[in-house]
Amino acid sequence: MIITDTHTHLYSEEFNDDRDAMIKRAIAQNVSRFFIPAIDSTYTESMLQLEKEFPDHIFLMMGLHPTHVKDNYKEELKHVEEMLAKRKFYAVGEIGIDLYWDKSTLGIQQEAFRHQIKLAKKYKLPIVIHSRDSFNEIFEVLETEKSDDLFGIFHCFTGTLEQAHQAIGYNMKLGIGGVVTFKNGKIDQFLNQIDLNHLVLETDSPYLAPAPYRGKRNESVYILKVLEKLSAIYGVSLEEIANITTKNSKDVFGI
Repeated sequence: MIITDTHTHLYSEEFNDDRDAMIKRAIAQNVSRFFIPAIDSTYTESMLQLEKEFPDHIFLMMGLHPTHVKDNYKEELKHVEEMLAKRKFYAVGEIGIDLYWDKSTLGIQQEAFRHQIKLAKKYKLPIVIHSRDSFNEIFEVLETEKSDDLFGIFHCFTGTLEQAHQAIGYNMKLGIGGVVTFKNGKIDQFLNQIDLNHLVLETDSPYLAPAPYRGKRNESVYILKVLEKLSAIYGVSLEEIANITTKNSKDVFGI
């Protein structure tokens, strides 16, 4: 059984004291594929270092996170372009729109999102979408950019059943993480109406730890709690959930 964490910030400062042990803990429990989203240029070196240390397990993305689309965003996008031209990445991400923290940057967030979608198409890569309080705005951009070569993952999907179908309609898998275990998470109430072939697993660690660790630092091994919850929702074995979601991640990332 191979379990894939399609979204984990293993370079986060929150892991500085025990990063190596934490990654090995996950690998020992069959969580052996880690896809690492970018935030901005300040994390690039840490990401490359991680890949050097765990070359068989770490798969990097490149992109500019919407909450980091600031005054210097054009400079940051140039860094994304340079990195994509220089070496192999497995996705453009995480990118998108976040209106939870700052609505005033919507215009430049949309511009950065579109620009990075075009880069993904150029390099034939999937996109990994961050959408917080912004489903309509995200769908608006996807609608104008939709094509056969636009595909990827709606990271940390927390929308409605209707929004899930909309996302799937744009060739997107749904990234399911700790929220599915929350009492008020809501997605557990309709997830069984969505075919497992549309789902991938993620932790978003160190954020959004699943129950019973909610509120604590999340780590990749806790993806087992997400796996258990999906096994209960769909009424199939842990192994089947792991196999299907890992296959889905391979379909998206090409590895």
